[in-house]
Amino acid sequence: MTWRTADIPDLTGRLALVTGATSGLGYETALELLRHGADVLVAARNPEKAAQVAETLTQKAGRAPTVLELDLADLASVQRAAEEVVKSYDKLDLLINNAGVMAPPYRQTLDGFELQLGTNHLGHFALTGRLFPLLLKGSRVVTVSSFMHRTVRGLSEDDLRRPAGSYRKWESYGKSKLANLLFMLELDRRARAAGVDLLSVGAHPGYASTHLQAAGPELAGRAVQAQLWAAATRVVAQSAAAGAWPSLYAATYPDLRPGSFVGPSFFEYRGTPKVVLPSRAAQDPELAERLWAWSVEATGVDPVLTVLK
Repeated sequence: MTWRTADIPDLTGRLALVTGATSGLGYETALELLRHGADVLVAARNPEKAAQVAETLTQKAGRAPTVLELDLADLASVQRAAEEVVKSYDKLDLLINNAGVMAPPYRQTLDGFELQLGTNHLGHFALTGRLFPLLLKGSRVVTVSSFMHRTVRGLSEDDLRRPAGSYRKWESYGKSKLANLLFMLELDRRARAAGVDLLSVGAHPGYASTHLQAAGPELAGRAVQAQLWAAATRVVAQSAAAGAWPSLYAATYPDLRPGSFVGPSFFEYRGTPKVVLPSRAAQDPELAERLWAWSVEATGVDPVLTVLK
């Protein structure tokens, strides 16, 4: 049976938080959740842009989202945003860890971490941890990765603070996406071991036409590379709306098993969503445990221990 967004169940009364919801996959994810009745928090670092996007979402969905200011590259911003949500709500049904940066020139987060691992992984790790008290009663956490996680075989603690001289942007991106999956699977393992009623799953969009696909060449100031990349994307990629299907499936499909990873059906590049296998490195329990420990030390947050103390 082929899945379509029409198969998403009624989400009335459910609260969802989507990071990176002002464009691309996050925008399309937020739009469909709104259309199916969910109350949606649009989390983004630029509140002015988020407010404009919220108006567009309201026009298209007929329902208004709530804007939440959140900069995943700033752990203090993550803490402020999470505290605001915890103060305002007693449960978060869906957390979609979607936002990310892809292959920019070397930069660091405000806390001194390599930008891609700091934003794509550590920011979401800290956010999930600080929101954990709201995720205890049947909630789902969807962590969005990429097929690029298959291009790397592992990662080390040094990668979190990698200096500019040894920075390779695509390798770092792949490692950040591997970290997303290691986190997703370790969160599932730890939550189940603690008896927490939480479903942790992952998704990836395949090759989708989003602004993120061009962000690396654009940020690097390589106009020709950016133009070639854009041309290839127009020919090969599926739409951002289709790219969001795996995330929506992971967030709403009733019978999804814990730790599932969802991607497009056609060689994981495009098509309707299905459960796919992560790479061998992503399924390494020892690496997942080490990454968890490094992340706790880096962020000062331990998601599961947040509620067990």
